[in-house]
Amino acid sequence: MNLDKIVYRYTAILAAIVILAGCATVGPDYVAPEIKAPSQWNASAPGSTFGPDRSVDSLATWWTSLDDPALISLIELALKNNIDVKKAESRIREARAQRGVTEAGLFPSADGSGSYMLSRTENHSEVGTTRELFAAGLDAAWEIDLFGGVRRSVEASQASYEASREDYRMVYVSLAAEVALNYVDVRTLQERLAIVEENMKLQAETYELANHRFKAGLVTQLDVDRAKTNLDETRASIPSLTTRLAAAKNRLSVLMGEHPGYVDSRLAAAKPLPVTPLSIALGVPAETLRRRPDVRTAERELAAQTARVGVATAELYPKLSLAGSIGIDASTFGGLFSGNNRAAAIGPRVGWNIFNAGAVRSNIEIQNARQEQALLQYENTILLALEEAENAITAYANEQARAQSLEDAMKSSADSLQLVLTQYKSGLIDFQDVLDVQRTFLSVKDNLAVSKGTVVSNLVRLYKALGGGWTPDVPL
Repeated sequence: MNLDKIVYRYTAILAAIVILAGCATVGPDYVAPEIKAPSQWNASAPGSTFGPDRSVDSLATWWTSLDDPALISLIELALKNNIDVKKAESRIREARAQRGVTEAGLFPSADGSGSYMLSRTENHSEVGTTRELFAAGLDAAWEIDLFGGVRRSVEASQASYEASREDYRMVYVSLAAEVALNYVDVRTLQERLAIVEENMKLQAETYELANHRFKAGLVTQLDVDRAKTNLDETRASIPSLTTRLAAAKNRLSVLMGEHPGYVDSRLAAAKPLPVTPLSIALGVPAETLRRRPDVRTAERELAAQTARVGVATAELYPKLSLAGSIGIDASTFGGLFSGNNRAAAIGPRVGWNIFNAGAVRSNIEIQNARQEQALLQYENTILLALEEAENAITAYANEQARAQSLEDAMKSSADSLQLVLTQYKSGLIDFQDVLDVQRTFLSVKDNLAVSKGTVVSNLVRLYKALGGGWTPDVPL
């Protein structure tokens, strides 16, 4: 029987196998679990609005709502150059390539070969003979995916690839928030240093006043020493604040993908904190959960693990493969092109792991347990996301109230400071009263600066908790 007849005979068989291969896929089909979330947030913040968000990208670039060009520039630069972003991009490429490797299992594979051999036979009584052998061949094989094991592997690879894309988005969300938080730290520390400098000037004037009154015989040396101590204590706070400021700037530089010191010139001049918007669209919990990349990642990992159950289940069933080869042997190179030297073989092969001491079924149990764990992880991720969002809303609202109280306290403290200085000059009160009021004024003013920075930081954390910081248009 010639090669053409062999190929013709198996064409019908091959077509039937291909049709059969698409009919059976063992293992559970994945159905995305329903997101169970409350209809409204428990907490609320001043100026916040609820209800479904009309704009898909309303949170994508939340930092623009803070109206701070320096912050906007730093975040955009970090999203472009940050090392973690580049690593996440690399992981996406890896997952995409792994999907390609898995998909290749759906198709036949072929190997070509060629060889040349020169042999010589020596004989004591006769002249030796030399022979040449030229050979070429093509081997092909195809494992028919009868029960969907390979297709389930492709499903798992696809879901893992999609999970890596969500991880990339999570890097975006976290990076934008971290840049903003460190930027707020820089501006807050600059403000606190300015407050210290301002108070040192005030305390230096008080020290000079006490000195003059001492020289005039109106007060004792104790007043002078107390004033000097107060001034030195305030000055002693500068190094620690400066150290923290340098650390925040260095952290920003590294987030930019640059060496420490990169942002120093950009942030050398002290500027006010970013302005928080008058209103914030909180949306509804379910919308936030659908947007958060960590929730989306957990859902994709659950899908991947569900597919792996099918991969393990397919090992219970027989495996069918087709193998074929074409070979040519010739004593001359020209003979490789002669049909008379051609040989071919083709045929099916069935393999079935009949006995393995329960290893296959145990592996199915392992994959089912991992699927259960993935589902629990998904549910836990939802709970943690809701917790983070509720805490962020509460913290933002309460810190705003605290900042307002400190604002009122500072006004009262400033009035008290002017009053005690006037009374001390008139000799109506003791110098200890002046020191107490000055310390209170410095403490309240510093706490107010910290609180204002915390308000902005809590807003940043709220945007992060709501899943802001990425857009579907980002190329992946």
